[in-house]
Amino acid sequence: MNHAPYVDLDRLVPDYVKRFEAYIPSKPDPELMRLYGVDHLHRLNNNENHLGPPEPSRRVLEGFPPPRASLYPSGDAWYLRQRLGQKFGLDPEQFLVGNGANEVIAFVIKAFCQEGDNIVTADKTFAVYEWVAEFSGFEARLVPLKDFGFDDQGMLEAIDQRTKILFVCNPNNPTGSFWDEARLKGFLDAVDGRQIVVVDEAYIEFVERPDFPDGMRLLTQYPNLVVFRTFSKMYALAGLRIGYLAGQREVVDVIRRTCVVYSVNALAQEAALAALEGDETHIRATRELIRREKDYLGRELARLGLTSHAGEGCFVMVRLPMSDTLAYRKLMAKGVMIRSMTGFRFPNWIRVSIGRHQAMQAFIQALEEILAERG
Repeated sequence: MNHAPYVDLDRLVPDYVKRFEAYIPSKPDPELMRLYGVDHLHRLNNNENHLGPPEPSRRVLEGFPPPRASLYPSGDAWYLRQRLGQKFGLDPEQFLVGNGANEVIAFVIKAFCQEGDNIVTADKTFAVYEWVAEFSGFEARLVPLKDFGFDDQGMLEAIDQRTKILFVCNPNNPTGSFWDEARLKGFLDAVDGRQIVVVDEAYIEFVERPDFPDGMRLLTQYPNLVVFRTFSKMYALAGLRIGYLAGQREVVDVIRRTCVVYSVNALAQEAALAALEGDETHIRATRELIRREKDYLGRELARLGLTSHAGEGCFVMVRLPMSDTLAYRKLMAKGVMIRSMTGFRFPNWIRVSIGRHQAMQAFIQALEEILAERG
């Protein structure tokens, strides 16, 4: 007897995967423009650097020889790790490079968590810590923010015997709040090596505050500390997907067991390496743009009578007198793409990435128009 094709998904799929809702990315820009009937789109949703990559990286991108595409890249980003070691005064073996920050988050969780374990982080932060834990079958304990920032005491109280990792986004995405060095060291002292503490410094290059801690300099003092950084934000290589982590050698050696070799392509490795060679000029230019346009947004949002929150980083949060998802659709119809914050558990807030002045002006004009439409 012939049977129709069948797969027993109910039995095969773990309960924790059944419970998890997949993240659905937005359509490509040309499809969105067609959908919303616009001929341009200011991308202010993903915290991208609108100045583009540093000049040395541009030369790598323009000159990458096509025959190289047939060859596997360095399986462990060897040259990039050597350069990172030089930059931070650390052993290259203290670094692991991954296919974007998402992959290095997964490396750490897979290295230390087993059935019944949990991680602790904030309820309104970069969601991938929570997502990776949950779809891997581990509990994510979410501590509410306090005054837009991570609550160190609340996180310590959430720890139990099955807590393996504490994730701190510093500065936090989307609020831009941060722990200064004294607060971070106090937290690490309180943990006292019982858990791994991950400090995600994806936006550190945007910060100019003198009291902001440099996680790389704390690695020698705290062997349970792991630091994340990325080439997606300041270095504008988001499309190439490359990030990295650093820690004490014995901790990194454990995490390395969960790494997927060859996951970072050759072009990404070479462009990231080049970015480190000319980073100061690029960083100064980007910081100047961010300062100038944040000031502009602050003045204009105040003029419109809106509450905003601009901490460190390349973004500003804005509270609206309407649904953030409705505002997203209305702004898209005017060629401006922002991030609605309901997914971050900030209903009626939006996050606006800082771009060039023309894009900032377009956002303010579109925002003013949709607010006026409400009467």
